[in-house]
Amino acid sequence: MEFVDHQKGGMTYGRVDNDRLKLLRRALRLEWLTVGWNAVEGVIAVIAALAAGSVALLGFGIDSFVETVSGAVILWRIGAERRATDAARIGRVEDIARRGVALSLWLLALYVAADATTALVSGEQPSASAVGMALLVVSVAVMKWLANAKRAVARALHSHAMEADAAQTDFCWKLSAVALLGLVANAAFGWWWADPLAALGLAALIATEARRTWKLGAACCG
Repeated sequence: MEFVDHQKGGMTYGRVDNDRLKLLRRALRLEWLTVGWNAVEGVIAVIAALAAGSVALLGFGIDSFVETVSGAVILWRIGAERRATDAARIGRVEDIARRGVALSLWLLALYVAADATTALVSGEQPSASAVGMALLVVSVAVMKWLANAKRAVARALHSHAMEADAAQTDFCWKLSAVALLGLVANAAFGWWWADPLAALGLAALIATEARRTWKLGAACCG
């Protein structure tokens, strides 16, 4: 972490340098956008999923809420750094935030896998959802942009926690694409199994990322 020492009242304290503060402000804006977007997106997706009976769309909606929680963790992490007076404290905050994001990824993977397995076993066939498809198309574009922007800031800040949050946003747009393909395949060809099968594959990828994130140290990311 980059700190600058100053004197005040005979005591030395640390302050994050101006370049890093600018990056932190950008990260803050991206996280607030993530939290706001996902809150609205999640509500619409869950309602559409329940109406259509789509496992992948429901998993996408739940992911939106998990992404909101992950964003809240990073907002706390950014705020803690902006208020911190020493690099050691930032290291502890970074580690807690990183593990918090990893846990949210594990929860998402478990939920999507369990829901998809239940749908495959029961043979429940989702109906078409025009609202769901439209939402997923928009989400693919928004989440892809957000993931790239957050990853760039994370690497500039050397933050594993923010990089993990960017990975979660990356999974969000991939889950959007998977859910969209499942809905389209079912609507066009009646392939009801495509929806939960695709969700199972994505759950495995999310679990892999959760494991990688948990094991990362507090050192700089690549």
